[in-house]
Amino acid sequence: MTRVKKGQHAIKNRRTILKMTKGYRHGRKSKEAAANQAIQKAGHHAFNDRRKKKVVFRQLWITRLNAALRTHGETYSKFFDKVTKRNIAVNRKMLSEIANFNPETFKKFIAEVNK
Repeated sequence: MTRVKKGQHAIKNRRTILKMTKGYRHGRKSKEAAANQAIQKAGHHAFNDRRKKKVVFRQLWITRLNAALRTHGETYSKFFDKVTKRNIAVNRKMLSEIANFNPETFKKFIAEVNK
């Protein structure tokens, strides 16, 4: 069997990794081992943060709703207790958008829940 030295492929792999670490600081952008480790960690963080993003956005919507409800003399927990008891299917994301951009509509929704 013939000998394979992988010269061209190794150079190509190095170049792609170093292109991926462009903009990183210190040796992580120029040293092969550090760049490899940086890319690996970046991949792990990206994977985990795609899942964490959903939690963070839900927290944001709840915070916005709580702030909007407190201006009307309600709290988020008591308000959503009423919503679940009345079997109103509501999306927190859309409700926070309504509270932000259409306060009149949000006020009507609160009045409907409090009936």
